[in-house]
Amino acid sequence: MTAVFLVDDYTLRTVALGAVALGAVGGALGTFAVLRRQALVGDAISHAALPGVVLAYVLLGTKASQWLMLGAAVTGFAATLAVGGIVRTTRVKTDAALGIVLSVFFGVGLVLLTWVQRRPDASQAGLDRFLFGQAATVLRDDVVTIAVVGSLALAVVAVLWKQLKLLAFDAEFGASLGMRMHAVEIALTALLVVAIVIGLQMVGAVLMSAMIVAPAAAARQWTNRLGPMTLVAAGVGAAAGAIGAVASSEVERLPTGPTIVLVATAIVIGSFLVAPRGVLVRRLRARRARSRLAAHAVLADLAVLEDGHGGVAHGHPAATIGVMEEADATTALRGLEQDGLVRCDSEGNWSLTERGREEARRR
Repeated sequence: MTAVFLVDDYTLRTVALGAVALGAVGGALGTFAVLRRQALVGDAISHAALPGVVLAYVLLGTKASQWLMLGAAVTGFAATLAVGGIVRTTRVKTDAALGIVLSVFFGVGLVLLTWVQRRPDASQAGLDRFLFGQAATVLRDDVVTIAVVGSLALAVVAVLWKQLKLLAFDAEFGASLGMRMHAVEIALTALLVVAIVIGLQMVGAVLMSAMIVAPAAAARQWTNRLGPMTLVAAGVGAAAGAIGAVASSEVERLPTGPTIVLVATAIVIGSFLVAPRGVLVRRLRARRARSRLAAHAVLADLAVLEDGHGGVAHGHPAATIGVMEEADATTALRGLEQDGLVRCDSEGNWSLTERGREEARRR
């Protein structure tokens, strides 16, 4: 029913397609930011894009999304250059420089936006949608722009794949091979700027960084290889965009941008829990490993006790074995019994089976 509704509803179809394209591009490019531990770069760029949007409107006198995105790209890229300049010329660390640039650029953007909104003409109305996002205003041309620009960005990633891989994992080794890693870093920054500015109208400057970080963070829990991680991140971003767009259309007055971000966050939390590298899976593996170690220790103790009785099968209470292990050995004994390595007699004493005896000798 929802699928039919999606096909028939022009607005929902447009928003969903734009969200899918945005999520896929943001997720794929965000992979490199997450691997380089520069998630805050996306936050700085997205907040620094706001003054560019307002300045583009003031200077060009148009609200065409292409020109506003261009303005956002200029100030977003300028913000990253400012961060690099601060780190190189002062003793301020990268995280502090990102915080400074983020705050200053976003503050300037809010001041400019307030000033423009107080002007007597009404032509500036709607600029605030770039602050929190307003997916309902996304048109077919905007979706085409997102798809085309995003596809070009992904094509650049494909061309620079080897260089970006070295940048993410071992930039110094790449430089030793003669690659211009600084230029590659600038190219990656430019790609992140592109991914962010194409999503400002839909998600907004405040939340756009989440579309860069969240899909990649979720994908990191499912694989430890760059190629699959990039594909999974793109898939997570696309799924979050589609689900968020549909969910916001089903609930009255539910904003699309924040809903998409919440869906992406839910996927991240789920990945942290149930993915192969997730919390629950790691704990389950650790529990199984402890159980195996306990079983091995109990098997060895039974062999020692048997040798102490002249190497003949002789049963021992679980409490006796537990004293040797300084723990309750009952659980381990039950597991070994299921594997056919030990047996329990009518009096509750445990002894090795022939198979268990061979297993103990082998270990």
